[in-house]
Amino acid sequence: MEELISDHYHVHNQVVFTVLSFFGVEDFLDDDNSRPYTYQKEKKSKNPNKHVSFKQRTVAYMEPFTLDVFISKRFVSASITHRVTSKQVAVAGTNSKDIKAVLKSRSDILACLAVGRILADRAREADVYTASYTPRERDKFEGKIRAVVQSLIDSGIDIKVFLD
Repeated sequence: MEELISDHYHVHNQVVFTVLSFFGVEDFLDDDNSRPYTYQKEKKSKNPNKHVSFKQRTVAYMEPFTLDVFISKRFVSASITHRVTSKQVAVAGTNSKDIKAVLKSRSDILACLAVGRILADRAREADVYTASYTPRERDKFEGKIRAVVQSLIDSGIDIKVFLD
């Protein structure tokens, strides 16, 4: 045990102990050496003087709910999330028991329409009537994704779609 913590050697008949660090190399310390073994969580802005527009600062509060649609080969799921608190207000997906039993296929257009209708009902229960949707970079706004959004709109939820 003694040898794991420190290394000792003899100098002029005296035992001298040298403390090795925990990792065998220098311990990680941040810039001001205050918190060993921790890494910085927040990234420092590359340009601290960069102007943040009024719209960028207020859009999360003006349009607090976002729609997230995920479509895989096996199932479809969609959720409405509150931007500021990051809480999911309403969720619907074809891999939940109540929807699984009703549908023939869990990933076709009819399944997408069903997910949209159910999500709209659950959103209305949570008093959410508007949401914004921005497709991910790899997603095109067509086909199944469009079917989910369209069925939400048809069911009375106002969806703002932001296309680049």
